[in-house]
Amino acid sequence: MPSRDQVSYFGAGPAPLPTPVLEEASKVLLNYNDSGIGITEISHRSPDANAILAHTQSSLRKLLDIPESEGPDGYQILFLQGGGSGEFSAVVYHMVSLWVGALAKKQQQGIDEAAKRMRLDYLVTGSWSLKASQEAARLVGAEHVNVITDARRCRDGKFGVIPSEDTYTRTKTNDDVALTYYCDNETVDGVEFPSTPSGQNLVADMSSNFLSRSVDVRQHAAIFGGAQKNVGTTGITIAIVSNRILPPHADMADSKLLRKLGLSVGPIVLDWPTIAKNNSLYNTLPIFDVWIAGQVMQRLLEQAPGDKSPRIATQAAESNKKAELIYSVLDKHSEVYQVVPDKSVRSRMNICFRVKGGDADAEKTFLKGAEGKGLMGLKGHRSVGGIRASNYNAVSVAAVEKLVAHLEEFAKA
Repeated sequence: MPSRDQVSYFGAGPAPLPTPVLEEASKVLLNYNDSGIGITEISHRSPDANAILAHTQSSLRKLLDIPESEGPDGYQILFLQGGGSGEFSAVVYHMVSLWVGALAKKQQQGIDEAAKRMRLDYLVTGSWSLKASQEAARLVGAEHVNVITDARRCRDGKFGVIPSEDTYTRTKTNDDVALTYYCDNETVDGVEFPSTPSGQNLVADMSSNFLSRSVDVRQHAAIFGGAQKNVGTTGITIAIVSNRILPPHADMADSKLLRKLGLSVGPIVLDWPTIAKNNSLYNTLPIFDVWIAGQVMQRLLEQAPGDKSPRIATQAAESNKKAELIYSVLDKHSEVYQVVPDKSVRSRMNICFRVKGGDADAEKTFLKGAEGKGLMGLKGHRSVGGIRASNYNAVSVAAVEKLVAHLEEFAKA
């Protein structure tokens, strides 16, 4: 049986965690803060739990330079359950309610007719943004969902590029746009936005590249991400939400009006105003998962001492370095390896490639050889096949160097 230090894991999620965090976790599971009980046994409303929550929120603000929570220009940091897929629904429920609430305030009559113009603009650049757009259509009707770009149309029905913004078929009137949605990094397809796209009421799914580079939070109405890639364990989803789209700074439609218009009323556990009002403690929060995330964030802060903002810059440099090491050897041996996405949008987090044009036997041989060297989790997503090396924060430079050595050895065999 191999030991932990003999295995380099490149799985797409759940992803590896820093070993020191797991070692400390094994202790607090038995006895947290010398209380005699484990961290999973303490009340989520206890002083200890509130301290964990505050520490994690504070660490995240420092890492991403998130504005403080007060005032219309502030942002709330929420911890929810349901994963990124739960937020596919939550963003629709919230942003539609916000749009209808603003409409109702502006006009007292003809709301039914005006609401028919509402649109949710989606940038479909991979499997996850496609799923999000499909969920929006399921909840509010396909007539309200405007796919302003579908990258498959530019690549023979397959993902792998991000079309230029001048080709987008945006909703013509900004006042009709309830949200503009994009997935910053597509885990399945290996596509990452090189910069933030523009759009009215911009919402981003950053599940798989969260805390791997700087992001201008202020450009967004909301950002969310499942924790299980770069931040922590499966169980919590983090949302960063602008006060401008939360009461009392924003008017939300009541449930009677939404039903009258034939629109969905969301579950309360996905309701951002409710979660924000209760500091993420409306229902039982898995505080152990928040603690894990806080410990991971603390380690990132310790890598970048001082007050220079954003503090995530040190980790971003390492992420870039690791990705460059892998892509360099893939490009060097282009007769053996073919990177799937276009070079302009290659993901730093999920590096997708084929071996010998997708030859099944060659790819099996490649994976078998990798596993023999302790390089695990390299098989591509079942929907697309191939090879995928997920280069998350806890994957060390040494692990990447081991993968690069295998790539070189296989190419020369």
